[in-house]
Amino acid sequence: MSRRFAPFIGCAGSMAVAVLLTASLAGQSPAAKGSASAVAKATTGAKAWTPPRAADGHADLTGVWANNVATPLERPKVLEGRAQLTAQEVAALQARAAKLFNGDSDAAFGDSVFEAALNDAKGFVSRDGKTGDYNHFWLVERDFDNRTSLITNPPDGKMPPLTPAAQARRAASAAARVRRAEGPEDRSLGERCISFGVPRVNAGYNSYIQLFQSADSVAIQMETIHDARLVPLDGKPHVANNVRLWHGDSRRRWEGDTLVIDTTNYSSKGAVMGATDKLHVIERFTRVSPKTLHYEITFDDSDTWTKTWTLMIPLKYTTDAIYEYACHEGNSGLEGILAGARAEERAEAPAKRAGTQER
Repeated sequence: MSRRFAPFIGCAGSMAVAVLLTASLAGQSPAAKGSASAVAKATTGAKAWTPPRAADGHADLTGVWANNVATPLERPKVLEGRAQLTAQEVAALQARAAKLFNGDSDAAFGDSVFEAALNDAKGFVSRDGKTGDYNHFWLVERDFDNRTSLITNPPDGKMPPLTPAAQARRAASAAARVRRAEGPEDRSLGERCISFGVPRVNAGYNSYIQLFQSADSVAIQMETIHDARLVPLDGKPHVANNVRLWHGDSRRRWEGDTLVIDTTNYSSKGAVMGATDKLHVIERFTRVSPKTLHYEITFDDSDTWTKTWTLMIPLKYTTDAIYEYACHEGNSGLEGILAGARAEERAEAPAKRAGTQER
């Protein structure tokens, strides 16, 4: 799989800044709470701005956009009641992260970069600490902002509770992940290089997208597993309910300068974030400055969450290329997983035979 390299910035004077951010921030006075738009405005500090225009007169969103944000999906418990951090606290987190993830530690994915910096970790070991991983040298530097969660609604920055049915599905999935694989179908779609699902919110690992637009359609290419969607603007309804797709069926519309993509008809095998085939996703792309595209996603699935919820990712314009993601079904990683499972079975076979003979 391809990996993106970025240089790491030194952290001279970080100790002086770090004292502003203690191991627990619970004692800080809460920042003002507000709507998603208020949080977005505070994040960018941008005044009213008019985006450039495409040939059809709509806002021009074309280009490569990077999702390297360090902000966690959900607000950490220690930051409950705080939608935003101060500039000094953000600087302290950046300094801690630069020192910890200087290229020598294990690779840190997802929310683990923010969590390690928040906890002032002295070292970082990924996954279970036994399997091994490549080091953080191969991952891009993450972007810190003043928000404490990507989730903007509910206002507490937390995902709504799961329904009882969803809790049961999560437990079954967790058990399946640790069960020895009989064949490739026992592994996840991501491990099999089929898809990571749409939309994908994970940051920092080949998490770039490229947008192409015309008067009648928009194409969205994701760097991971080179997934691409072609979304029409033709006024037609979604496909029939019995048609189910890995990435769902998407339709687009414009609301002023915001591109809105409405997706339904997910496959029960490919729905994202543990949702069912009832998942309904609304994506909103709004260019708020020359270098920033607000990407807001609302998830609605009454069989998974007790209410709808929304997150916002500030995508950054980049001149970097979308790299080939050399991942295909039946890749060498999957071959190794299955070969390891068979090797474990062979190693256990003598003991099993002995136990059978004793009985």
